[in-house]
Amino acid sequence: MDLSTGFGLENVRNEILKISKIPVGTVPIYETAVKMLESKRAIVEMDEDSIFKTIENQLKEGIDFITVHAGITRDLVERMKTIRRTVGIVSRGGTFLAAWILHNKKENPLFKNFDNLLDIASEFDATLSLGDALRPGGLADSLDQYQVGELVNISHLVKRAREKGVQSMVEGPGHVPLDQIEMNVRMEKILTDGAPFYVLGPLVTDIASGYDHINAAIGGAIAAYHGADFLCYVTPAEHLALPNKQEVYEGALAMKIAAHAVNLLRFKEDYLIDLEMSRAREALDWSKQLRLSVDPENAVKVRRERYPKIGDVCTMCGELCALKILKEYLKN
Repeated sequence: MDLSTGFGLENVRNEILKISKIPVGTVPIYETAVKMLESKRAIVEMDEDSIFKTIENQLKEGIDFITVHAGITRDLVERMKTIRRTVGIVSRGGTFLAAWILHNKKENPLFKNFDNLLDIASEFDATLSLGDALRPGGLADSLDQYQVGELVNISHLVKRAREKGVQSMVEGPGHVPLDQIEMNVRMEKILTDGAPFYVLGPLVTDIASGYDHINAAIGGAIAAYHGADFLCYVTPAEHLALPNKQEVYEGALAMKIAAHAVNLLRFKEDYLIDLEMSRAREALDWSKQLRLSVDPENAVKVRRERYPKIGDVCTMCGELCALKILKEYLKN
């Protein structure tokens, strides 16, 4: 997904579309908000037509799926004035719309005009990713009335999308305690009659700043095990800064490992790769071990930097290699 919020967004998207071999997604309201800033106007001053015009223009360019925060409603936002959360709203798109609703005292345009949105998506054969504007931004807010209320709204929107022949998936939390992840997945599947679930993490602790890629991979593996379909990676820089190239790589790799751990239970091909690695380790076949690693380049780098005196073992055990010693005595 292109989640850019700077200037020149159209050029950024076009470059991504040129090189991408997989579906590309966006959050159109980001561009609508940026255009308001470019024109020296407040985000809450954007008009409903501009929101839908941005959506249509992006789909014309070739975007495959869009995140739309259509489940956050005026009722939910107004309620937040009196019943506060620990961590408000952490979704950028959700906050733009919440502020717009409060400022204009009107219903969310994406919710109110959802049929119009479906017509546009149908015309361009685009998929709607129904964004969780009210996902919990801290463990204390998990499964609160706002998260659940929005999910109920989204479940109705999923049904309407199906009736119009428009593909949709549902975005999910957020910061979620370990013991609530299964419940979150099951609740989404029941309410939406099995709609694909796209989880942002989930993050299982609030204190992993600098290591949130690990935090998210733990939650992602548990969510996928219980039926989540699409895992969103998180970088080590989450909550701290814009990630650099290496942090993006580390975040994606951590979530890839989480996904693979679950796919081992689903697909024979994935299991066979791990079985091949196990056999290579037993045989002390280092070239195959390095080749089969999830990050071969890094595996080769570590091996070269800490190469053992005896070439067929690693420096963890050296001459006391458990596999090598056992092999010698099994021969006798």
